[in-house]
Amino acid sequence: MSLSPTCNLIAVIGGKGGVGKSVFAANFASALMLELRTQVLLIDADQKSCGDQNVILGLRPNKTVGEVANFTGSLNQQALTQLVTNHPSGLGYIGAVRGPEEVFKVNPELFMKQLEFLSRHYKYIVIDLGNDIQELQKEILLEATAAAVITVPEVLVVNQTQRMIMELLTATFPMDMLQLIINKAGAGGLAPQAIAQTLKLNPVGIIPADEVTTTGSLQRSSPFVLTNNKAPISLAYHDIVRKLTGGVLQKLKSLTKPKPSQSSSQNSDSSSAPEGMDPRTALKIRVHTELIKAMDLKKGVTDTGGDKAKEEALKQKTLATITTIVDKEAPGIPRDERSRTIKEVLEEALGLGPLEDLLAEPTVTEIMVNGHKKIFIEKGGKVQLSPVTFTTNMHLRNVIERIVTPLGRRIDEKTPYVDARLKDGSRVNAIIEPLSIDGPALTIRKFKKGGISAEKYIEYGSMTKPMVDFLKICVENGLNVVISGGTGSGKTSLLNMISGFIPANERVVTIEDAAELQMQQEHVVRLESRPANMEGTGAVTIRDLVRNALRMRPDRIVVGETRDGAALDMLQAMNTGHDGSMTTTHANTPRECIGRLETLCMMAGMDLPVRAIREQIASAVNLIVQISRLSDGSRKIISITEVCGMQGDTVTLQEIFRFKETGYDKNRKILGQFQAMGLIPTFIEDLEAKGVVIPRDMFSNDPKVNTPPAQQSAPKNPMPGAMPSLVKKTGTGGGKT
Repeated sequence: MSLSPTCNLIAVIGGKGGVGKSVFAANFASALMLELRTQVLLIDADQKSCGDQNVILGLRPNKTVGEVANFTGSLNQQALTQLVTNHPSGLGYIGAVRGPEEVFKVNPELFMKQLEFLSRHYKYIVIDLGNDIQELQKEILLEATAAAVITVPEVLVVNQTQRMIMELLTATFPMDMLQLIINKAGAGGLAPQAIAQTLKLNPVGIIPADEVTTTGSLQRSSPFVLTNNKAPISLAYHDIVRKLTGGVLQKLKSLTKPKPSQSSSQNSDSSSAPEGMDPRTALKIRVHTELIKAMDLKKGVTDTGGDKAKEEALKQKTLATITTIVDKEAPGIPRDERSRTIKEVLEEALGLGPLEDLLAEPTVTEIMVNGHKKIFIEKGGKVQLSPVTFTTNMHLRNVIERIVTPLGRRIDEKTPYVDARLKDGSRVNAIIEPLSIDGPALTIRKFKKGGISAEKYIEYGSMTKPMVDFLKICVENGLNVVISGGTGSGKTSLLNMISGFIPANERVVTIEDAAELQMQQEHVVRLESRPANMEGTGAVTIRDLVRNALRMRPDRIVVGETRDGAALDMLQAMNTGHDGSMTTTHANTPRECIGRLETLCMMAGMDLPVRAIREQIASAVNLIVQISRLSDGSRKIISITEVCGMQGDTVTLQEIFRFKETGYDKNRKILGQFQAMGLIPTFIEDLEAKGVVIPRDMFSNDPKVNTPPAQQSAPKNPMPGAMPSLVKKTGTGGGKT
């Protein structure tokens, strides 16, 4: 919505009640009408109005602002006479309320639509906004050509006016838009020069105090500009009108709504832009430079100490400073471009820059930054280039430091890479020059609040209900599980989901490099590793934490990812009474997962024979859950495999469930079936002996049972090679290394 380009909207505001805003609005509107001999509309939109304008004008409005907003008739000349009440002088008027008994209640969106209609019939609209800036008042200010800020020469009022100006600057309103009016000026009050210096605004008008004239006009219910036009106070109003309409309003109008040609020329500043850099980026760099001169942001962030109130105060102060700098550096910038520049500079100064909007976008699952000019995102499993960029590599570097510093981590030439997390739990990896040749590289795996439920896995076609039920039985009854998969396949999300099956009365210790697990149980101890300090000491590894966890009386240990010699400690923990422990590791198949665990155990430096390590794996791990990200971007559990034991020097495996690809649909989405392999796990009899009821039909080959909802409408053929249902297999089969 935008007003008619021929209309000038002037808002009247003040930092405190009692400064004469309503009297000013009525008399200023009257002076406009007399001075310019044109139609003027006065609207009372004071949030706390008791109908003061009704008294000042001696009118009872045909329609209030709320009724105008809700008007459903045709918007034509006839409707105008219904909506607007005309004063005998010719001044148009719409009241806030009819009296103190009414409540001011207006739908901002509906009113702004009606205001657009009104702007086509009036060259000047004066709106009394009062001193309480709510949603409606903000919407009006966004469309205003100028805002008349009314103050009086009293210390407390000037302080309140300063607060309101700061709030408007924080809301990114331009300073030039604010036109200071000093009302009730006279002997004994603050000097106008002192007020101007405090508020950093030169007054466009100084109205003398004249209680006699003001009181008389209120008693007669008629503005004094109409009844006593030659009084000094009335002449001051005419002087303000001449100053504003003598070029100020036209200048402000071109400032906020320039023509395209003006926009390109005023905003280009090509002479000061480095070669090859677009003018907008050059502007942001200049604003950044001036901001650093004006504020010590690093100290400001440190001083907040994580206190939300202090963080908000720093944000408001920084926003006001950026607003002032932008208005100084680019006075002719269009309003939408100006707001965007202010927002982006603020986000790079105190937040995560262009990453803020990407993190807020729910469809984005991963963010990959390759230097300041290239930000790739993953949406729906597909990677694409984002249109947003950082201003420079230095700003990208500042954002990385802002992420890692609160976590007690550092990134510099000595330690040029780091794992960290955001406040919302998103996983972060960063690496900088000289290791990253084209500038800092940043990878963010977004945190999904609340995780993904088992029902969602079924709905997305990532697994079937029998598979979920089987995993639930295994976790509840203390089987040790390893989740295996490639990078970005969803291992941590799956670990989060199945950890929800852990009984609530058990003590769980989680161990991670960067804490991101979301355990639903109450009795949880979360441990996080720590890198070395600047002296190269004080590092605490996953392996250290696994060893320490054994002394914490855990019922279960959950390691976010096993990637080094900690694998041996984890296997020993699984073998020493911590049944039901879980971890993830990088491997592409269950058989590769066994090999991966062997390799990691060798990294422990214990010089154990391969057979001894395999025996550890065979006795510790009960189940390998293989998850994969397929070529169409979907993630599926492609295998659930039992580790049965040893046969000679080989760890024997038995596949219980698998996903079999059958082709593609017309959208190149992978089709396939989840198969139960017709094999009953070797541990089922042990669980049934303990009284656990296990439905045998979950191991059935029935395609209807083992096809996720997402694919049940697709054509399916019976899977060849499936073994008959309910054939029991002992621990002697499986593949061999």
